[in-house]
Formats: sequence, structure tokens, C-alpha cells
Amino acid sequence: MNQNYDIIIVGGGIVGLATALKLTRIHPNKTILVLEKEKEVAAHQTSHNSGVIHSGIYYKPGSYKARNCVEGRRELVKFAQEHHIQHDICGKIIVATDPGELAHMNKVYNNGIANGVEDIEIIDSKRIKEIEPHCQGISGLWVGCTGIIDYGDVARKYAELVNATGNGSKVLTSQKVVGFEKSANFTTVITESDKFIGKYIITTSGLQADRITKKEGAKTDAAIVGFRGDYYDLTEKGLSKVRNLIYPVPNPKFPFLGVHFTRMIKGGTECGPNAVFVFDREGYKKTAFSLKDTAEAFGYKGTWKFFGKHWRFGLDEYRGAFSKTYFLNRLRKLIPDLQMDDIVASRCGIRAMALGPEGDMLDDFKIEKHGNALHVINSPSPAATASLAYGNEIALMATEYFNLK
Repeated sequence: MNQNYDIIIVGGGIVGLATALKLTRIHPNKTILVLEKEKEVAAHQTSHNSGVIHSGIYYKPGSYKARNCVEGRRELVKFAQEHHIQHDICGKIIVATDPGELAHMNKVYNNGIANGVEDIEIIDSKRIKEIEPHCQGISGLWVGCTGIIDYGDVARKYAELVNATGNGSKVLTSQKVVGFEKSANFTTVITESDKFIGKYIITTSGLQADRITKKEGAKTDAAIVGFRGDYYDLTEKGLSKVRNLIYPVPNPKFPFLGVHFTRMIKGGTECGPNAVFVFDREGYKKTAFSLKDTAEAFGYKGTWKFFGKHWRFGLDEYRGAFSKTYFLNRLRKLIPDLQMDDIVASRCGIRAMALGPEGDMLDDFKIEKHGNALHVINSPSPAATASLAYGNEIALMATEYFNLK
């Protein structure tokens, strides 16, 4: 097996794989290697999210996220059509249930217009009922270009296309990176079982981004803190109460979109998620605990400052994590006739949140440059929707920074 590559990408989630795919297209003469520590690609954030193709309506006009979400969504839908990946552009509604939410709802609408999001309109309570008969709201937004997909399927297709380039580029799984050895003109990437030599390194390591960055020798003042999102599924009895996607107006003070209803592309409808701090970055159970992860999180001053700012919100989220009644009452804000036997506890996902030293959540992409390496520290939602656009941006940044010919 070839151990020498032009570019080695550490992390086989959807952003790393999209970056690899774009690099193979921009530089067909370069060999690209993706190293993924799990047995399968897309094992963490990519395949544990709610599978929504986001429109781009939420994001601040002109921001990196806004631009890449809108462009990336359109490219993703075209990609899914071209490669016969199951998806559905079913639309969603964002529902205001309280007059105090109307100002922010209008701001979200104006953001969508400024971002060039197509097929959005303000709707009244009667139209809400026509779209979702069990939903109750005083006003809302219809976002027709929102859809659903399985991002694990998308990531696996990216990997398949990288492996099929025929120039020696590959995606390897079960290759946990444990260290880097730096030389004048290349870096040796050491995994638990092999060594690979790369002229240039790109890391897209999600939940482990800060650790891999430091292992390579780069400095960052940000730290990754994990937040678990718990989901409930609608039971057979509850399924008739939701047709497609129903979202609340988001709380402008927090980066999560609030508990919502999402029809899944492979069947069923999910409700959630909440957002609770995790004591294990990759622990998908409510009681999961890692001493290393906990010690690192609490040893970082930004974590304490974050908790100081948001402790009330955090307490509410924990109540939702351990009380079905409390979770149900939050869901009833959108669907008042939802009953206890309409929902059943389901899976969870973990989101990597990058915090700054003052406890601020990094709201946009953060990339650190170091010698012959680029490190993607933060690739927040809508990273899955925007993966092809993000991958293209990273590939172009690498082209310039590494002076690739």
C-alpha cells in the first residue's frame, strides 16, 4: 500500500470527505488520503444529526455560514439527484406561538430574503393549520426549499467517489491518528497501526478538533465542548400529527434551534433535540462519563464563563433530558394535543461546540494555519447541508496556502 500522499486529511466526517472530493476535482494530479479512526466514515456528527437540508434562512446576511448554506444546499440537492441519493424537498414551517416571538421571526424572514433563500413567505394561523393541521401558532414562516436526507448516505458517496478517482487517492477507516512527526518538507502521520507521509495536512476532526490541532503542533485558544441532543420518536399513534417539519422561532440568545419535529427520510418522525453538556465527547448515553473529557472541559476557563452566562438555559435543558413530561410540555408548545403515548425515547447525537476563552460560542468557521497544515477547528451547523460549499472553500484555501499547482 502506498504510504506517500500529497495531502492527508485527518477526519472522515462529511466536511473532511467533501474537502477530499473537491481537492480531487481541483487537483486531479494530487493524491489525497483521508484517515478515519472509526470502522465507518461519518460515524459521529454526520450520521447523528436530524438529516435536515437547511435553507440558509437563519444566518446573518453576508456571513460565511449564510453564503455557504444557500450555495451548498443547491449543490447538495443537485448532487443527490445526480447520484440517486434518497431525499425530499418537503418544506418546513417556523411557528410563532407568542407575540414576543414575532420580532425575531420577522428578522429571520428578512435574513432569508437578504441571503437569497427562495420560496419563503410569512403565513398566518389559518395557513399554518392547512400545512400542519395539529400545529397551533399565531404566525409563521413557510420555507419551501428545506428538505430531508440521510447525511451518512451522502458522506459514503463522497468517500466512494474519492476512492474511484483512479489516481491513488483513498479513504481509509480504522486509522486512529495518534501523532505527527514533522520534517522539513513533509509530515509523517502516525496511526495506531501505520505511518503515512504527507506533504500537506488538513484536519477536520469534529469532536476531537482541538486535540488533533494541538497534536500537530498548532496553537488554538478555542476548545471543543460537547453538547448532547436527545430525541424522541413519534409512535404509530402520534405519527398522524406531523406531516413534515415544524420548528419554533429560535431563541436569539442561544445557537440551538429549539425542539422541533422532523420527518426522517427513511421513515418515522423525530422530536427534539434538547442541548445538554456532555461528560464524554463521544458518549451516546445519558450516563456516559469520560474523566479525560470532563477534566479538560472544566479545566478550560471558557467553559465556566459559558456556564455563568447560560446556567438557567442549561438547567432547563437538563430537566428535558431526564423528564419525559417536561420534554412533552415543550413539544406541546407547537402541537398542543400531543399526548404522553404519542412519543417514545429514541437516539441522541453530540454536537461539537467550539468555545472561546471568554465563554463565547464560535458562531462561524474557524480555521488555523500552521506550517504545512490547515486545521478546521469549528465547522458548525449547517456544515452537513453546506458540506460541498465548505469543502470547496477549504480546498481553495489549501490551494492558495500550500501553493498547490
